[in-house]
Amino acid sequence: MYNPETVAPCGLYCGVCGIYMATAGGDEELKGKLAKAYGVSPADILCRGCRSDTVFMYCKVCGIKACTAEKGIEGCHLCDAFPCGKVEAFPVAEGKKNILRAVPRWREIGTEKWVEEEEKLSTCRSCGNRMFRGAKKCRSCNPL
Repeated sequence: MYNPETVAPCGLYCGVCGIYMATAGGDEELKGKLAKAYGVSPADILCRGCRSDTVFMYCKVCGIKACTAEKGIEGCHLCDAFPCGKVEAFPVAEGKKNILRAVPRWREIGTEKWVEEEEKLSTCRSCGNRMFRGAKKCRSCNPL
């Protein structure tokens, strides 16, 4: 069973987000690396999922999240206007690419199976370790 707090309305599943994983696992090394990438302090690398009460600073102000809340829908997969201008204007190219890939699949198979697929996509084929979305290599098999 999945944690509903990790199902982001935009289709970027939080369960495989580096910020979420660093928070959940107390991974200070990863927090430091992510802080550099986002231009924030390691203390700012804090999130328990998009629908939780502890949301990463950039995700708190997400226009997509606000839009789905205004429409009273779980996510973009339930919106007839997808993909819309808010998705097209998503500020991170890799994130936008993942949204455009994930949302149609989420629409097709439903939330529970979609979460399972997102987790499988981010699982190391060699050792079975869960990697964060966008990781180039497994931190267990190939330590940084």
